[in-house]
Order: sequence, then C-alpha cells, then structure tokens
Amino acid sequence: MQLLEVKNLEVSFALRQGDLVALNDISFSLGKKERLGVVGESGAGKSVTGFAVINLISKPGKITNGEILFEGKRLDTLSEKEMRTIRGNRISMIFQDPMMTLNPVLTIGTQMVETLQAHRKISQKEAEAVAVKKLERVHIPSPARRLSQYPHEFSGGMRQRIIIAIALLTDPSIIIADEPTTALDVTIQAEIMDLLQELCNSEDMGLMLITHDLGVVAEVTERVLVMYAGKIIETAKTSDLVSNPLHPYTRGLMNALPGHGTCDTANRLQQIPGTMPNLTEIAPGCSFHPRCEHCQDICSSEVPQLRKISGNDSRFVSCHFAEEGWQNG
Repeated sequence: MQLLEVKNLEVSFALRQGDLVALNDISFSLGKKERLGVVGESGAGKSVTGFAVINLISKPGKITNGEILFEGKRLDTLSEKEMRTIRGNRISMIFQDPMMTLNPVLTIGTQMVETLQAHRKISQKEAEAVAVKKLERVHIPSPARRLSQYPHEFSGGMRQRIIIAIALLTDPSIIIADEPTTALDVTIQAEIMDLLQELCNSEDMGLMLITHDLGVVAEVTERVLVMYAGKIIETAKTSDLVSNPLHPYTRGLMNALPGHGTCDTANRLQQIPGTMPNLTEIAPGCSFHPRCEHCQDICSSEVPQLRKISGNDSRFVSCHFAEEGWQNG
C-alpha cells in the first residue's frame, strides 16, 4: 500500500465570474522512502497540490472532486479536528520562506516545544529533549544552547535547518517541502537537499519536493510530476525524464538550465516564449499550445489526455505528438 494516493483531485476557487479550477484531475502516489518531485513554473498548481494534501485550502477555495488517501484513509472527508491529528503530525510541511516561517518574537525552543505539545502529551522538559535531538539530527551545532536563541540570531541556512527540525519533531511519515531552498545561496541549497535525502533514507519518510528547479529535481528525486496550468502534463522516473523529456514544455524547462540545450550567438540561455496562462483564460485545446513551437491544428482544438507511453509503465505524457511526432523530427 502506498503512503499517499491522490486520485482525480480537483480544486476550485469561487470567484465573482464563476469557479476557477486551479487543479484539474490530478492523480499520483507516494511510497515509503520515495522522493517525488513536483515541478513547473509559478502558477502551475504545485503549491496548491501540497496544500490540498494536508487540507489547507482556505476559502474561497475548496476540493471539488477526487480523493486523498493517507495509508488507505481518506483525508479529504475528515473534519478539521480529525485533520489536526494528521497535519503536522503524520504529514509535515516545510513552507517556502525560512525568513517568514519562524515567529521572530519567540525563541526557537519555545516554538519547537509548542509544536510538539500540540500533538503529544509531553512535559516541557521531555519536549526540550526531543527538540535538542532533532536539532542534532539536522546538524545544528550546540543544539541545547540554540533553544534559547531567536530566529534573527541564525543565518538563512540555519533557519531552514531549524524548520526541517520542527517538521521532524513528530516523526512524520511524509514531508511536503515547498520550495525549501528559496532565498538560499547555491552552497546552502545543496546542503539542504543532501539533508532531505539523508532523512528520507534514515527516517523512512516519503518526500514530496515542490520546486520550479529541474536541476534540483534531477539531483534529489526518483520520480517527477511536471505540472502546467493546473494539470499534470508528464510524469516519469527522474532518470528517464532528464535523459529524454517528451513534452515540449518539459524539454523547454530542461533546455533553460545552464549547461543544457544550446545557446544563441549572444550566449543567452534558451527560454520558453510567453508566460503561464491565466487560469480564467486558458486557450482551447492543449493549454501549452500558444507557447509550443511544435503546435499543430489539433493542439488548438482538442485537449490531449495523459496517456501511458508504450513500453514504459511508469511514464505518462499529455501531448498529441510526444511518441511519434515532434521529438523524432
């Protein structure tokens, strides 16, 4: 049995002009110790997917279709009280900005103890002992002394490690990491990614890594979902996707990475023309077709279905010509 199963998930936001569908028919699973990447540009629906899993979609948003199962138990039908036994306990989330996640007027120890006591019947002394152990686990030096310090006394990388330590306090089965390296320099990013991989292996956790950076995904994850305009447009083992991206959007993301694709005479990086569409104004047919250099007539009239690639049971793509068309041309 998978740790997490998401089936045909749809999330909508009620607007004056009608419902805006932010997620459309999203399905995926996450196994024990598995590292799953969710990648795409801003507005693709990555963070909304993570929030939906832990039922943090606030009004006017709501889950309008589908199922979310954790260890076989449906989460999308739980009450808020029941969900609190799962959220932050069995499933933890690392939010985007380490500078904003921690409360600046409370010590690290206070924040960690309060988090632990919200989920367990435990004394302050016992909670502090657990907090020290988790700080050690994420390689914070002199952890006992750090409990009395405030967030501003730490660097950005250290704050992100503390946030990971807080996520680990209750020994969760799954961590959802939403852009966990935002605002960190490249060296610290690499350290945080190495730490998350280490924790998955040693703590038997599943990791759902939400990011716009395919370079990070290639280094850390085992399987990837590529999202565009609220839909999954390609999913594959990471090695397969990196070596041979099938969807034109995925190929564009890969070619935009330094060291991939080709550069023009001015040595500029390649880019995907245009921008992510407004979800209230998605063009008919394939949502990517206005930006696609391989667009044909059918692309502007018929929505491609996410279909399995022949000979590869773990690979799916939503493109009319992904198997036999443009990539062989």
